[in-house]
Formats: sequence, structure tokens, C-alpha cells
Amino acid sequence: MTTSPKTGLDALLTTEESVLLLIDHQPYQFANLNSHEPTMIVNNVVGLAKAAKGYGVPTILTTVVEERGGNLILPLQDVFPDQKPINRTFINTWEDQRVVDAVKATGRKKLVIAGLWTEICVAMPALHAAAEDFQVYAVTDASGGTSAEAHDMAVRRMVQAGVIPITWQVAIAEWQRDWARTNLISPEDQAAVLAHGGATGVVTAWEFQLLNTPVPNTTGQ
Repeated sequence: MTTSPKTGLDALLTTEESVLLLIDHQPYQFANLNSHEPTMIVNNVVGLAKAAKGYGVPTILTTVVEERGGNLILPLQDVFPDQKPINRTFINTWEDQRVVDAVKATGRKKLVIAGLWTEICVAMPALHAAAEDFQVYAVTDASGGTSAEAHDMAVRRMVQAGVIPITWQVAIAEWQRDWARTNLISPEDQAAVLAHGGATGVVTAWEFQLLNTPVPNTTGQ
């Protein structure tokens, strides 16, 4: 098992090393999501996906038995309209070789995972991939479980195994790292991401107003 660095710059995400794996944000999974408010998870995972796209972080979409559980939620699919999610039968995503091959094809070792449910569809592949030379980061507020306890126990279990818990805006901050790096993401993409950040998005629009700068389109379309 790879030991992820706990301190120093190597403990932080970079755009060059990250790959994002989004697992099973489907209607069936949302139907029994009780650890978080479902609309918050939708908001957060879409914001995370838009950030990954804007920063050029490869993103892999997956569903499980979508003919029964439903297609990927539309706001998330709309971020990657031309990408067909990998539809699996394996409960553990990391047992589907197509997913493993897609992740490995990126050549990146910092694997960022979010999905439904935390205790199954996030924890299983996170624990599995962590044993295969990946530094695994679980985005806890873009994931959710069947209960608050199930989500919490899954996060604790992953942490014990060396998986790193983060939240979606932390991922963005680590990808950006320095606001002087203006070449990383377009103002339009940045505004689209910040629109999912609650008060942060509101204040950003206000800053554009104070600077007498046109506010970019925040829809991401």
C-alpha cells in the first residue's frame, strides 16, 4: 500500500497529478441519501466537476446498473455532455477493469473520488485503489450515505486506511494554489465554479461590480 504524505507540499493536490472519479450520482442513490441534504450534494458535485473541467483535471464518470438506477443526474452530465459514463454491475467500482484502465491511462497518481453512497461506492474503491500505488482523496461533501452514521463510519474507515478526506472547495483551493496563477482557469469557468460556493459566489460577483468588470456567465454553458 502506498503511504500518502501527511505533511508538506506533496500532501496537497495539484492539477498535474489529479484525476477525478465520480461514482453513481444517480436517482436511485439519491432516493436513500440521508446523511446530507440531497440538493447540497448535487450543488457540490456539479461545482467540483466544473472545477475539474476548468482546471483540466481528467474526470471519469460512472454509473451502476443505470437501466434500473437511472442515468447520471442531468446537471452533472451537462458538464461533460459528450462523455458516456461507464455503466457497471460491480458494486466496487475498482473491480471494473474499464474504470481502472481509464484512471491509469491518465498517468496520474492523486485519485480524487466522490460518489453515492459513501459507505459502499466511495469506501470500496478508495480502499482498493489505495493499495495500488494511488494517493486517494475522498471528497466528503460531494458524497453521501444512507445515514449520517453510515457516512461517518465510512470516512473513519477510509482515514484509518490512509485515504485523505477533503471537501470540494478545498480541492479547488489546492488546484489553484496561487491566485496569481491566472493562466490555470478562465474567468468564465472560475465564475461557473464559484456560483456553487454560496456566499463566496455572491461576493465574487460583487467584487466584479466594484472593479467595474463585466461579470462572466456563471452557468458554465
